[in-house]
Amino acid sequence: MMTYLYISNYALIRELELQPGEKFNIITGETGAGKSIMLGALGLLQGKRADIKAVGSPSAKSIVEASFRPAPEIMADVAPILKENDVEADDTLVIRREIHPSGRSSATINGVPVRLGVLSEITDRIVDIHSQHQNLQLNDPAFQLGILDDMAENSALLDAYHKAYAEYRASLLKFSRTRDEIERTGADADYLEYQLNELRKLDLSPDEESELEQLRDTLSSTGEIAEALASASQLLSWRPGNATELVTEALGSLRDASNLSEEYAPLAEELRRVRDSLDSLAETVAAKTRDLRHDPKELAEVERRLERISALKTKHRVSTVGELVELRDSLEGRLAALEDSDTLLKSLEQHARGLKRRAVELASELSERRRAAAESLMAMLTEKARPLGMENLRFEIRIESGKLNPDGSDTVEFLFAFNKNQEPAPAGGRASGGEISRVMLALKAVTAHRRGLPTIIFDEIDTGVSGDVANRMASLMADISRSSQVLTITHLPQVAARGNTHFKVYKEDDETSTSTHIRMLSPEERRSEIALMLSGSTKDPSALAAADTLLKISD
Repeated sequence: MMTYLYISNYALIRELELQPGEKFNIITGETGAGKSIMLGALGLLQGKRADIKAVGSPSAKSIVEASFRPAPEIMADVAPILKENDVEADDTLVIRREIHPSGRSSATINGVPVRLGVLSEITDRIVDIHSQHQNLQLNDPAFQLGILDDMAENSALLDAYHKAYAEYRASLLKFSRTRDEIERTGADADYLEYQLNELRKLDLSPDEESELEQLRDTLSSTGEIAEALASASQLLSWRPGNATELVTEALGSLRDASNLSEEYAPLAEELRRVRDSLDSLAETVAAKTRDLRHDPKELAEVERRLERISALKTKHRVSTVGELVELRDSLEGRLAALEDSDTLLKSLEQHARGLKRRAVELASELSERRRAAAESLMAMLTEKARPLGMENLRFEIRIESGKLNPDGSDTVEFLFAFNKNQEPAPAGGRASGGEISRVMLALKAVTAHRRGLPTIIFDEIDTGVSGDVANRMASLMADISRSSQVLTITHLPQVAARGNTHFKVYKEDDETSTSTHIRMLSPEERRSEIALMLSGSTKDPSALAAADTLLKISD
């Protein structure tokens, strides 16, 4: 159930706090006081689109926060979603939505940021807000199917079907794409073979282009390299006065000095090592000079290969040799698959047929359970709705099975007849607003326990009724509150008198603005409020007496 609601800076609401009771909560107030504004704020917790116009003061953000304490079975149901989004929870969920003046919104569950889709997944399981707009759902096939599945307790079976259907559709798509690819490959086989042979002849490796470019640069610079090496070799050991001769001469002088004094022996030894290194380096440079060759044919061959590689890259619209190698491997795979295409397609087709059989089996089981649930729902809804001033109500559910679809193989249609001389037909265009409201209330009464909704909020679901029907609708809402927390916005004193907790929404003016507030009524205030709803006065003795009678009946 919802234990706490906080709203700030939202439309006419500056700041509002509400702590509803566990059972039947009544919310009353004059038209325009702001009751529907509260519902709009609650809708934000269901992940609905935020309207920047709803932000009260542009200097602050709007905040809507509610605490819920769902039953253990509901917490077990949402636990995987919470875990997937790193939300920790024991027995309480604190759901918060913020709307910034810029229009940006954010959402958290127990302080952890979540996407609006996650917010919706969670709140759809813990609160049901029935607004006037929701009456239109009575004609929605998806809503009707959902009601049947709730009645049939099909949750686990639906999960299994959804998985089987998704696997079947994926396998069918794979078969179709593979078949189309094989057909295209078959039509272009000769050209693909030509392309493959062209790539095979080059015998490419992924790093070949960079290696060839490096070799080309080296071959192109052979003359300059030879000239530099020759110059270095001459300076080291070839021409008169070369480095080797000079170092050797210096070494002789140091040796003479060391013969006269041991102090200079280390210097002579160090220069000897330098002379030996210089000799080795001179030999290496000379060898490099001898080995260096200028081969115009090799350079031309490298250039030709690079040109062929460049032409193929342009032809196949790729930028690297690695991509050409991938293309070659892909062509080999496609042509190999073509050779074994009959076997491959047969295997994929058999796999898809097997998955379809499994999906059909589950869809058939769903249909059987839905048909059984439809019989129960028709009887139970009629039993709940007839006392609400619909003595002639006839309710039928038409189920037709056909091709597989994401929710089975069934199409569902709810049909109603409200008068004796009518044949059952869809409610749209035939039923009045009051009749649809009463049918929806009866439907909620039948399904509330099965759906396991901890909190149900009704927004003037009693619109268009009065007298004894209002009393009966109040009784039905009170019955629902025995298993679910109920919050009802109402203008009917008969309904208001049946509540366990009564709140009043009202507006106050100051020098610059109008704001909406809410407060829980004391027993005496509640008596006056019901009298006001009856006669427009809180002091009318007959209205007060009538209020006492209604409150006594509710007790």
